[in-house]
Amino acid sequence: MEQKIAEIKERIEKEVAATKTSKILFELKVKYILGKTGEIPALMKELGKAPKEDRPKLGKVINELKEWATEAFANKESEISALERQARYEAEKIDITMPAKRGGEGSLHPVSVVKGQLIDIFAGMGFKVSETREIEDDFYNFTALNTPKEHPARDKQDTFYINDDLMLRTHTSPGQIHTLKTVEPPFKVLIPGRVYRADDDATHSPMFHQMEGLVIDKHITMCDLQGMLDVLVKKMFSEGAKTRFRPSFFPFTEPSVEVDVSCFECGGKGCKLCKGTGWIEILGGGIVNRKVIENCGLDPDKYTGFAFGLGLDRIAMLKYGINNIHILYEGDLRALKQFKE
Repeated sequence: MEQKIAEIKERIEKEVAATKTSKILFELKVKYILGKTGEIPALMKELGKAPKEDRPKLGKVINELKEWATEAFANKESEISALERQARYEAEKIDITMPAKRGGEGSLHPVSVVKGQLIDIFAGMGFKVSETREIEDDFYNFTALNTPKEHPARDKQDTFYINDDLMLRTHTSPGQIHTLKTVEPPFKVLIPGRVYRADDDATHSPMFHQMEGLVIDKHITMCDLQGMLDVLVKKMFSEGAKTRFRPSFFPFTEPSVEVDVSCFECGGKGCKLCKGTGWIEILGGGIVNRKVIENCGLDPDKYTGFAFGLGLDRIAMLKYGINNIHILYEGDLRALKQFKE
């Protein structure tokens, strides 16, 4: 037993002295003194096999070995810790006299650029910005907007439903209902935000951005809508830009129109961008349907208004010549860093 104790002490001395890292030192500590499997705790188990008269002496020797080993490991741990701390300091230190590395110059996302430009334009016409929730219930997303139960927009293949009543909003038009139910007319409000539809191709994305505009007052007509849009396209595209209305249908406006702008690339002569027509579709709108005003508790004989909605992604693609909507969302910095205002 005494010989075995001497051998263990000699091995500890050699192995601890040769250790260079705290990880290996901890493994040695486990091997010799930690837990029930350590060699020194194992000696205490063997003590019962020794002659009864030798046990006190051997027990004392084993305890002295344990105390010595514990101190040896502690001293080596302090030594290694100091060396590792110095090595880490050397690796992490910074020469403050060296020239700084130049970081890349950031830029806004093209959709954010277009959004900011539109907000500035509409703010100049008296609009206030309101951002509403992205999860809507059936009433705000469909029913209050005069969308019948059998309308295809309600199909699960087109709409991301959370349950039978809740869904990711399919347009920013629910913001019209929130505003009509909470704000006293007259008012002008602009509602930008993300919307979601189950659609995905070169010009469509499951998540995209819209901007809704709503004006409620007395004696609002389609002429007010066209006058406002004329100002919009001149400031957004060019001073020579013109608008054109084409009859359309939306459940929440009556009459409804699709709005085209004269091609800002060719000046209306016909080119690849406008497909030879001289016109580019940019948004839809119309006079707010009487039923929508009634659904929000207002008198449609007293108040009228117009509403319009445009795709921020589409405007960005047109303005910057982007032919695939996925370029906006792939996060490729080589593409996005080109857009600066």
